[in-house]
Amino acid sequence: MRILSGFQRSLLRLVASLGWCLVSVAAANAGTAAAAPAVCAHPAMREFDFWLGEWEVHTPDGKLAGTNSIKREYDGCVIHEKYTTGRGYSGESLNIYDVPRQFWHQTWVDNSGTLLLLEGQLQAGKMVLEGQNLAAEGHKVLHRITWTPNANGSVRQLWESTDAKGIWSVAFDGLYTKK
Repeated sequence: MRILSGFQRSLLRLVASLGWCLVSVAAANAGTAAAAPAVCAHPAMREFDFWLGEWEVHTPDGKLAGTNSIKREYDGCVIHEKYTTGRGYSGESLNIYDVPRQFWHQTWVDNSGTLLLLEGQLQAGKMVLEGQNLAAEGHKVLHRITWTPNANGSVRQLWESTDAKGIWSVAFDGLYTKK
């Protein structure tokens, strides 16, 4: 039987302690990873699923406005939209249901420098998100975007905004049809 020196015994205790630390960190991370999907499995997280897919977007007169790819990411917690017109304009949004506040949130950014933050809820089967930003002239602009699923699988997106006098008008009206 070999007798360990004080240094060797200290080294073994250190290695054993590090091993337990690694096991503790792994267990903590496993608990965190398991908690995220439970939150993202909340039923309200599926309210916007009607918008998922690969789409062509047309204006009311039938002209192609652009294409949109909308997918679930981050373990199903986030809806990621990527829009392009094919004529130089593009943008994307991240959408998530905020379980504690019981609201949907969208952050939209595009290649013109626009940042738009919207929040809202499903109302009578339609997703309605609202927000505000400042126009280049400095006045406040209110935005309301409504997504309506249609019986044929298409989705209508109606974007309304206010002008400097607070009068609402249609900023965009698009019909999404599956590619």
